[in-house]
Amino acid sequence: MPKAQTTSGAGQGGFRQAQAWLHTWCGLWFSWLLFAVFLTGTLAVFAEPITHWMTPEHHAEEAAAQAASGSASAPMAQRLRWASDYMQQHHPGAGMWELWPADAQGAGELRVYWFDSRRQYASAQLDAASGMPLAGSETAPQRQTLGGQHFVDFHYQLHAGPIGLWIVGIAALAMLAALVSGVITHRRIFQDFFTFRTGRGQRSWLDAHNAAAVLTLPFQFMIAYTGIVISGATFLPAAVAPQFGAGDAGRIAFQAALEAPGKPEPSGRAMAVPDLEPFVLRGQQLMGQPVRAVVIDHPGDAAARIGIYGWNEGEAAQRRLSPTSGIALFSAASGELLQLRQPGGVDGGKAALAQSVLGGLHMVKFGGFALKWLYFLCGLAGSAMMATGAILFIVKRRTRHLGEFGAATVRVYRLIEAANVAAIAGLGLGCIGYLWANRLVPLGLAHRDDWELAVFFGVWALALVHALARAPAAAWKEQLGLLGALCLLLPLLNAVTVGDHLPAQLLRGDWESAGVESFALATGLAALWARRVVARRKASAKPARRVARAADAEVRS
Repeated sequence: MPKAQTTSGAGQGGFRQAQAWLHTWCGLWFSWLLFAVFLTGTLAVFAEPITHWMTPEHHAEEAAAQAASGSASAPMAQRLRWASDYMQQHHPGAGMWELWPADAQGAGELRVYWFDSRRQYASAQLDAASGMPLAGSETAPQRQTLGGQHFVDFHYQLHAGPIGLWIVGIAALAMLAALVSGVITHRRIFQDFFTFRTGRGQRSWLDAHNAAAVLTLPFQFMIAYTGIVISGATFLPAAVAPQFGAGDAGRIAFQAALEAPGKPEPSGRAMAVPDLEPFVLRGQQLMGQPVRAVVIDHPGDAAARIGIYGWNEGEAAQRRLSPTSGIALFSAASGELLQLRQPGGVDGGKAALAQSVLGGLHMVKFGGFALKWLYFLCGLAGSAMMATGAILFIVKRRTRHLGEFGAATVRVYRLIEAANVAAIAGLGLGCIGYLWANRLVPLGLAHRDDWELAVFFGVWALALVHALARAPAAAWKEQLGLLGALCLLLPLLNAVTVGDHLPAQLLRGDWESAGVESFALATGLAALWARRVVARRKASAKPARRVARAADAEVRS
C-alpha cells in the first residue's frame, strides 16, 4: 500500500493552488451528473431524427406524403375546406382542430390533428388532390414513446420536474466554476492543446482532458450560461417580479408572455366554423410568413378562436436567434385580430426577448443542419472532457493516494472508480437500452413510454451495481463490451422487429433513420476499441511508481 500523503486544501498554498483544489473537487463531484446532462443534451440536438426512428409506423405515412407532394394538388382554399369538412364529419366534438394545409411552398401533404378521447395526439392524412382520407392514415400513436424528447427532458430536468431543474441549474453553476478554475490552473493550457502523448498513463489522460477542454471552451461557457438564463424565471424570481408579479403566479405569467394567450372558455352557444381562407390570407399578410398550421380552439362554439401559425423555415428563420414563429390570432365570430406576433418576436418586453434569444442559442434553433452538427460534435467533445477529467482523478491516485479521506481514502477511491464506470459506460448502456426497449416493449402495453424510461434507468442502475461488484478493470471491459455489442446489433434488432434495415433506409433517402443506426454502429466500434485498450493495459501493467511520481510532479508544475 503506497504511503498516504496529505494534500493541500482550498485554504493552503497560493491563489493558483486554491483554484486547482476547486477545479479538482468541484469537477469531480459534479462530473458524473454533468456528463449525463451533457451527453443527453448532445443527443437532444437530433431529438427529431431519434423520434423518427422510434416511431417506425409513421414511415409509410411519410413516404406516402412525399409521393403525394409530387402529384397534382388542389389550391389552398380547397385544401382548407377539405380539412375543415373532414374534421366536422369525423371529429366534431374535438376541443381543438389543427390543420396543416400545405408546406411552405403551398404544396405537399394535407394533414389534420386532434386530441382523441384519451387526450393523445391523433392525426389523419388527406389526399391533396381529392381531399379523401388516405387508406389507413387515421391513427392514434401506435407506439407510445417519448422518442428523442426523453433526452431533452432528462437534459434539463432529469425527468424530476422543478426539483430536477434546480439540480441541473446548480450543476451548471458548478460547471462554470470548474471551467474558470481550470483555465486559471492550467497555465500552459493552450500549449498543451497541441501536445498529446500516447501511452503515458496520467499524462495522456491530462492531455486528452486539456485538448477537449480548449477545443470547446467557448461552447461550454455558452451552453452552461444560457442553460441557466433560459430558466431564469425559476432561478431568479426577483428579476421577474417587477413586471409580472412575485411567486409562482409571476413565473407563470412570464412564461405565458412567451406563448400564445391561453385558450378561451367555451360559451355554450353553437356557431358554425367559418370559411378559413380569409383568416389565412390576413394572417399571412400580417406576419409575413406562409401558413404552417391553422388551429381552431373550441370549433363549433361562438367563443372559438382561430390561430394562424407561420412556417419558421428558410434562410430568414436560420438567421434569427429568437426561434419564435409568427402568430395571428382571430376571433372566429367577429374576425377581430386578438394577437399578432411577428417572426422572432415575443410578448413581455426586452427580458422575454433576451430569454428567447438565449434559448434559441442554447437549443440551436438557427443556422440549419450545419450548426446542429457543430453543436453535436462540440457536445461530444465536452462529454469527453468531463469523462477524462473524472478518470484522470483516479488514475492519478492509483499508485499514490493523497489521503484526502483519512483511513477511508482507499474505500472512497473505490467508490469513485465504480461511479466513473457507471456514469460513463453505464449511461451509454442506458441510452442504447432505451432504443432496444422501443423495439421490444409490446405496443399495446399501458403506459408504454414509462416502460421505456424504466429500462433506461434500470439498466443504468444495474451498471452501478455491476461496477461496485466487479474489479474496476473488469467492470470497464465488461460494460464497454456489452455497450459495443448492443450498439452494433441495433440495426439487426430493427430489421428483425420492424423489417427495416440500413441499406433500405439509404435507398429510400431516410437519412434520419440511417443517421441513428450509423451513429449506433460508430459508437459500438468506439466502445469495442476502448475495451481493447483497457484489456491491453491491464495485461501489460507493471509497477511504475517512479513514472507516476514524475508525472505527478509535472502536473503540479
